Amino acid sequence: MTASSASAPRAFTLSDFDFALPPELIAQHPAPERSASRLLDGRQLPPTDRIFRELPAQLRAGDLLVFNDTRVVKARIFGEKASGGKLELLIERVLTGHEVVAHMKVSKKPQSGSTVHMAGGRQAGGFDATLLGRWPGEDGPLFRFALHGPAGESPWELMERHGHLPLPPYIERQQATGNDPDAAQDSQRYQTVFARAPGAVAAPTAALHFDEGVLADLAARGIERASVTLHVGAGTFQPVKTENLAEHQMHSEWYEVPLATLAALERCRQRGGRVVAVGTTTVRTLESWARSGQASGDTNIFITPGFQFQVVDLLLTNFHLPKSTLMMLVSALAGYDQVMALYRHAIAQGYRFFSYGDAMLLERQDLK
Repeated sequence: MTASSASAPRAFTLSDFDFALPPELIAQHPAPERSASRLLDGRQLPPTDRIFRELPAQLRAGDLLVFNDTRVVKARIFGEKASGGKLELLIERVLTGHEVVAHMKVSKKPQSGSTVHMAGGRQAGGFDATLLGRWPGEDGPLFRFALHGPAGESPWELMERHGHLPLPPYIERQQATGNDPDAAQDSQRYQTVFARAPGAVAAPTAALHFDEGVLADLAARGIERASVTLHVGAGTFQPVKTENLAEHQMHSEWYEVPLATLAALERCRQRGGRVVAVGTTTVRTLESWARSGQASGDTNIFITPGFQFQVVDLLLTNFHLPKSTLMMLVSALAGYDQVMALYRHAIAQGYRFFSYGDAMLLERQDLK
């Protein structure tokens, strides 16, 4: 073996990010209190088992926590075609006026130009939607609709009135029946306490653990806070289907890094603080800005092992699905072997997984 081949980086495949997860560890409900979730401090091995409200004590004065302030909208809406066939829309993005882009779940796709009746249709107090075509472009995976509601209500108003919170597919609910006993809890807990900008179809779940007590403790310890916005799309749950990671095409999401956050990042660097990203969506936003120089726009950044991070030093994140792009991102930041060892520990210790699950604190591997 030559010296060059011995030092060559490992070529990861999809199978490298698979693991066996007992179904009972998939959290179906949030912890009784946000900050009562468990926190796996995975900056070193062996890791330390903590409670989330201990997080502020693990950080330093001068550090900067960056949150994603997106707000989950009631984007899942049930309806039917003119023929009576059932239909489900998941509105991914609001365009100009009354046009939206959506995922469509239906047995047989209606023709462009046809109208479907959502939430009973306009004549029954709901609204109608005219299919305009695919998006983006003729071969796009999404569909563009023009919405027609009473009194010209905006898409935001129609979603708030008729929509359901788009919980991830692994959280079992009875939304389609309109008789969901967990709806009130989900509407509060599947939303961060600082959610501001509406537009996401999935929550930035690492931030769900923060409550006013933890935020106050952070401030008291001299730990600064800032926000970015990335409207999480349904593509975050799309499986990777290619064993060769380079063949995977990431979904596109809209992001923004405000001027105040850019200033906070600069202050943090000048004082020698660490940038702590709360969630993978914050990582994708900050690193998209660093790579492109654009403070807002669309990003389809795909972070896999070997990625050179320019902004993020620490990451607070939940536990992710096997073979997911999020598993690849956390492995890129903290190191593949480290992350897989942490997941083995979490499973052995009965940590709760996915959106309503527990959290983990990671450090960028080149900072150890």
